[in-house]
Amino acid sequence: MGNREDKQKSIAEIARDACIGCEQCVGVCPVDAISMDAEDVAVVDADACTSCRKCVEICPTSAITMSEGEPAEAAVPEPAAEPAPAEAAAPPSEGPTPEVWVFVEHADGRPAAVSWELLGKGRQLAADLDGRVCSVLLGHQVDSLAREAFAHGADRVYLMDDAVLAHYRTQPYLHGVVDLVQKYRPAIMLLGATTTGRDLAGAVATRLGTGLTADCTGLSIDPQTKLLEQTRPAYGGNIMATILCEKQRPQMATVRPRVMDMPPRDDSREGEIVREELGLAEDDVLLRIVEYAREADTSAVRIEDASILVSGGRGLGGPDGFQMLAELANALGGAVSGSRAAVDQGWIEHPRQVGQTGKTVRPRLYIACGISGAIQHLVGMETSDVIVAINSDPNAPIFDVATYGIVGDVNEVVPALTRVVKTRLPDRGAPSE
Repeated sequence: MGNREDKQKSIAEIARDACIGCEQCVGVCPVDAISMDAEDVAVVDADACTSCRKCVEICPTSAITMSEGEPAEAAVPEPAAEPAPAEAAAPPSEGPTPEVWVFVEHADGRPAAVSWELLGKGRQLAADLDGRVCSVLLGHQVDSLAREAFAHGADRVYLMDDAVLAHYRTQPYLHGVVDLVQKYRPAIMLLGATTTGRDLAGAVATRLGTGLTADCTGLSIDPQTKLLEQTRPAYGGNIMATILCEKQRPQMATVRPRVMDMPPRDDSREGEIVREELGLAEDDVLLRIVEYAREADTSAVRIEDASILVSGGRGLGGPDGFQMLAELANALGGAVSGSRAAVDQGWIEHPRQVGQTGKTVRPRLYIACGISGAIQHLVGMETSDVIVAINSDPNAPIFDVATYGIVGDVNEVVPALTRVVKTRLPDRGAPSE
């Protein structure tokens, strides 16, 4: 009878210090060989492992590799046959490339600027993960937007082009995005905190069972854990909280327009387009779009587009103070805005409100008049290029973010400033909105 020779079978091995307890490997294992221990770290049953490598491929932190396990029973060779050589262990898997995804929002063929702003931030995050930044583009006949995505920094575009996706509806867009996420497993997904972005982000996060941080003002990668640090106002805007999604993937966040820098456009950039099918027919969609009704009034206030803003707060003392601000804004060729306190008092209309419950602005010049500088207001304007603060309280928080500060009575400082502007910039003035 021939000699028996033990063979080694490859089994999954999990690095405890790299496991983040996301449980994705538990869900994908076809033989239930992986479970979570008391410390929320994945462990492998070596006897049950079949070496299918599915857990290796899905692990977002590359914590799972294949290594030699316990000796397995080897077959008895035929008497005349040579002993079979031992099976070599499969080489360790490097895992999927960490990808940062940015959803490209668009309407009538026009992209939302926040999508390109997020691509700029996405490139920074991807660099910290040694990964790549990708755009997710759903629509119909939108190849031109894929080229724009490359120009604004995308390395790859996941594209679903289908007539069903011609106009945004939650159901088909949710179906398409979830299919893409489940197939390609990004580490991070970012969307604009717009009407569309907020609707889609919440639906996707719910379907995938992952976390979502809304209205972020800051995003960064923790150098130790490689987790996405998502910073946003909390407790009514009284504090800034940094939130982590430690276990589920992708880590999802929405960001308001004009919070992030717009990356420079480079039309020479090229990238890879990955085309996927939607797999959903029009008859499968519950919602029908019958007609679009567009606002006829094109003069609506859009302070977020202004390059110069003169903004007033409670310190103005009443609505008459905004007439004074309008004169300064006219002299500068800018527009007038206000804080929540001014809006709540009825001194200025809500479309002109800057802050957490108003609009996020990023003008070249922001003049804050009689605004103390509560966090709720700062998150809406602190990324302005130049901030001039005028306040009678030298300890007002607004001075902490101001480029230039003037301690004084706004009713004296603003008219004096207006006179100087009219003298030195006589041709600059234009009616403010």
